[in-house]
Amino acid sequence: MSSTPHKSTRLMRPLSNLIFASRWLQVPLYLGLILAQGVYVFQFWTELVHLIEAAFGNTEALNILVKSIGYQAVAIKDAAGAVIGYEPIAKLNETILMLVVLGLIDVVMISNLLIMVIVGGYETFVSRMGLEDHPDQPEWLSHVNASVLKVKLATAIIGISSIHLLKTFINAENYSEKTLMWQTVIHFTFLLSALAIAYTDKLLSGPSNSKTH
Repeated sequence: MSSTPHKSTRLMRPLSNLIFASRWLQVPLYLGLILAQGVYVFQFWTELVHLIEAAFGNTEALNILVKSIGYQAVAIKDAAGAVIGYEPIAKLNETILMLVVLGLIDVVMISNLLIMVIVGGYETFVSRMGLEDHPDQPEWLSHVNASVLKVKLATAIIGISSIHLLKTFINAENYSEKTLMWQTVIHFTFLLSALAIAYTDKLLSGPSNSKTH
């Protein structure tokens, strides 16, 4: 009778190996995210070059920045109060500079999010990287698991949402009240979701931690 479970285990081993090996199907996904990271690097340097050129008086670069951030100049109104045009933007001002810099910060934060997904996801769900003795191993990777990665991703999304919300309020005159309201509601939804994820993780890990202590 003791040989029956052992024989069943041997018969199921090829299927188990196949299922376990299927984790490598995620590798093309992570390679795709690496390519997306490269696109973000290109976008960052393109915006930075345009910003530097605009700072030195390049009108074409300034117009490209203005269009990319959705900024509009002061409206020109007629006697009846109707908008008939906008004052030309002759040089880089503080508002445009702030919006462009926030956009660059936004790209960096999204890039950090990609790194956490690529490195943390591969380490957690695909294969060990063997970085324990590597001098450049990220601090957070030494104790990463599915729950920690989930909380870190939620926190990163809140940071990205905060940048977007700040950009919107700085350029608030170009957005409707409905857009401002919904962006604020969505940001608070992200915040509450992150708190719920962290609280749930604390509840799930609490009993095991108490046993270890």
